[in-house]
Amino acid sequence: MPIYKMARDPTLSQSITVEWSQGASMHMIRRSEERGSARLDWLESRHTFSFADYYDDAYMGFGPLRVINEDRVAPGAGFPRHPHRNMEIISYALSGAIEHKDSMGNGSVIGAGDIQYMSAGTGVLHSEYNASKNEPAHFLQIWIIPDKLGTNPAYAQMRIDESRRAEQWGVLLSPDGREDSIAIKRNALLLSSKLSSGNSLSYSAESGRGLWLQVATGAVRLQTEAGESLLQAGDACALVDEPLNLTATQASELLLFDLDGGKL
Repeated sequence: MPIYKMARDPTLSQSITVEWSQGASMHMIRRSEERGSARLDWLESRHTFSFADYYDDAYMGFGPLRVINEDRVAPGAGFPRHPHRNMEIISYALSGAIEHKDSMGNGSVIGAGDIQYMSAGTGVLHSEYNASKNEPAHFLQIWIIPDKLGTNPAYAQMRIDESRRAEQWGVLLSPDGREDSIAIKRNALLLSSKLSSGNSLSYSAESGRGLWLQVATGAVRLQTEAGESLLQAGDACALVDEPLNLTATQASELLLFDLDGGKL
């Protein structure tokens, strides 16, 4: 099976900007079809930011958000054991089942409605495989740069309480474990919503923080100072010092990152 070339450890790269200009509003749309891609006989992956062989210096990350890869993995295939360090790594399952094993002794299978978190810290080895021999697995792989380097590795996973994100924002990840979320090593929030067609949501971040909206499934109409935009599955929008206002045009599953813009 061909080996998938993983990204360089981003903490070693001097070209990554993890801050935005303070005091100035910002609005940017990232279209699904504009993302980078990788295709192997067992993998189809779309890269929101530069990753592996895909490089675009305009898309090196957004604040501490370094990677959002949308991966579709063939039955029984996956990412063999490989190392990471100094990165907060999140797997968000959309369909199918993903089997995780790591050098901390953790082993688990997650499916749609589950979220998995691994803090690589000083170093960890792990593998991710499609647990099914018959059905493809579809998930988002997310990397966030931590506040501090060289911390102890850690692992957690959670079954998402659907009642807490139905037609509203529910917190999945936070720096302090608020609202029964998973605590991560960054001053960042990951929120999620399942929004019915015709329903609306809004969100405002504190001044100087950035928002990244990722449409996992469905479609929404975004209202910003620049006007209206239709975002479909795989599309994303970045906002700084501007509130988020959207209406679902079909049943949608949404991820929202509320991020600090400070340097590592």
